[in-house]
Amino acid sequence: MSDPKYVIDELISAKAIAARVEELAREITEFYEGTDKLVIVSLLRGSFIFTADLVREIKLPIEVDFLEASSYGNSTESSREVRILKDLRGEIEGRDVLVVEDIVDTGFTLNHVLAILGTRNPARLEVCALLDKPSRREVDIKATWTGFEIPDRFVVGYGIDYGQRNRNLDHIGAVRFIE
Repeated sequence: MSDPKYVIDELISAKAIAARVEELAREITEFYEGTDKLVIVSLLRGSFIFTADLVREIKLPIEVDFLEASSYGNSTESSREVRILKDLRGEIEGRDVLVVEDIVDTGFTLNHVLAILGTRNPARLEVCALLDKPSRREVDIKATWTGFEIPDRFVVGYGIDYGQRNRNLDHIGAVRFIE
């Protein structure tokens, strides 16, 4: 069985992403003004590029940690079974925590991650998502900050993959499968 053939149609340009990341960082900096050290929790793997660009623009003392959760594997559909593949290294109790997510789709993964992190007693627990796909939401969850709302399309690029490919695109593209 061979890999499915597809093309990628640009959905959000690199320039639009860069401008929105700057805006988000400004808003986040204002929101957390006065915090002594903000803990940024990057959800691997899809958000690593977004996280890197975002933290460079946040004008606060920060610490970056990583958590890897999966509900997709190599599929285009969520399995709704969330597995934690890599946990945080640092403590978040009593700290301001910002979870950085690539895309909020059904909401299952983010909801699960927030439930786990919530048990660790952070002072504040907020979310910044690059993309939001509200038409697919099955769990009542919303990011505090959202980069872009997108239609119900499978997307790649800017860290987001399909079968571990296309993370290196500088833009967000919609996958269109062809026969």
